[in-house]
Amino acid sequence: MNIIGRLALLFVVVPIVELMLLIELGQYIGLLPTLGLVMLTGVTGAWLARAEGLRVLVQFQSELGAGQLPGQALLDGISVLIGGAFLLTPGVITDFVGFSLLLPVTRRWIQRRMRASLERQIDTGQVRVMTMGSFSGAGFAGGGFGAGGVSGAGLDPNQESGVPRMDPSKGIVVEPEE
Repeated sequence: MNIIGRLALLFVVVPIVELMLLIELGQYIGLLPTLGLVMLTGVTGAWLARAEGLRVLVQFQSELGAGQLPGQALLDGISVLIGGAFLLTPGVITDFVGFSLLLPVTRRWIQRRMRASLERQIDTGQVRVMTMGSFSGAGFAGGGFGAGGVSGAGLDPNQESGVPRMDPSKGIVVEPEE
C-alpha cells in the first residue's frame, strides 16, 4: 500500500469506523454509559501513559548512566507517546491500540513485529537506509558508535578496555573538548 492509501486509511476510514462503533455501542448500552466509557478510557489512558512515561524516562537515564545507547528506552518512549495519543482520541479501535502500546507485554510484541517487518523490507530493498557522511568529523572517534557504549567526546579515552566509558557528568558531547 502506498503512502496516500495509508493516509486515507488513517484519516478517513478509521474515524468513520470508530464513529460507527461508538453509535452502535451507544444504541446498545445507552448514551451516558458510552460517554462515560470514552471519558474513563481517556483518563485511564492519560494516567497509564504518565506512569509508563516516567518508568521509561528512568530506564533511559539509567542506560545513559551505564554508558549505553538507550535503544530499548527510546522505542518504549515512542511507543508510550503514540499509545497516549491513541488513548486521547475517542474510539474503540484507537483505545485498543493505545492500551496495547502502553502495556509492556503487548508493546514488546508489537515492537518485535515492527522490527521484523522493517528488517524484511530492508532485505528486499523496499526500504533503503541512507546516511550522509560519517560521524568522524562530528566529534565521534572511530566514525560511529563502539560496541557496548558511545565513543567520542565526553568519554574517557584513557580507559584500557578498548571500549570508552561515558562520563555521566558530561552527558553526550558532540563537539570535541580542546
